[in-house]
Amino acid sequence: PESHVRSPLGAENGVAAMAACYQRFDPAAYLQYNYTPPRADFERKDSIVPWKLACLHRAFTEGDVSGELLVDIGSGPTLYQVLSGCEVFNKVLLTDFLEVNRQELRGWLQDEGGCSLDWTPFLQHVCKLEGRRPSAWTEKAAKLRQVIMDIVHIDVHCPQPLALDALPSAGADCLVSCFCLESVSPDLAAFTRALGNIGRLLRPGGHLLLIGALGESYYFGGPGVKIPVVPLNEAQVCASLKESGYTLIRLEVYTLPQDMRVGVDDVSGVFFVKAMKE
Repeated sequence: PESHVRSPLGAENGVAAMAACYQRFDPAAYLQYNYTPPRADFERKDSIVPWKLACLHRAFTEGDVSGELLVDIGSGPTLYQVLSGCEVFNKVLLTDFLEVNRQELRGWLQDEGGCSLDWTPFLQHVCKLEGRRPSAWTEKAAKLRQVIMDIVHIDVHCPQPLALDALPSAGADCLVSCFCLESVSPDLAAFTRALGNIGRLLRPGGHLLLIGALGESYYFGGPGVKIPVVPLNEAQVCASLKESGYTLIRLEVYTLPQDMRVGVDDVSGVFFVKAMKE
């Protein structure tokens, strides 16, 4: 089966090679490439960021996703993925492998203007999705700062991805993860293992909200920093979830319009998954 095809690097070297790739990751450049127009154009129905925000809003407001603790797996330098969840969960834990990304997030949390991107339009857009005035964005920002309990190191390739004391023993009630696992795995087998590893952080019956790239073989993590990605299709995503102990609730797919293909990657589509841990 495909999941057992070895990466050219070999499994053990593959993970180390991926980690080495990320040493040159540039949060400010990455944000510029992916979180400004046309990819983050809130006037356009077919822009990718509004699509992601709508998927997350729907998932968090359907009523079945609930509890105390939401953990964001591989936050990168972004916050959009927890803007709906912070209204549902009293505690939000942000995580990333790279100190530069954790530093970027701390800059926003401390609110001293040390941010590479203005998150205001994102906050305003989610307020609109929630039926609130866009001016309520300041309340949402305050709420998010209040519920974020910490920003900690994670390694999704470890059977125990977080430090032992990072989570209560019962585990998280919900995980959200966007464009992390396929971007840090050398091959499909490693992607599937990472899904299983993060599942250990989730309580049985807890939810996983997963967003990722379809058909992507690389992206730029900074000027001249080309990072390999596992090119996934929908069938592989579903098979990996099943193999890792999740029950699929919903899979949605977004196909990139031509003008969203701006040369910073070769992504053809994006998947959104809502799943439950068995």
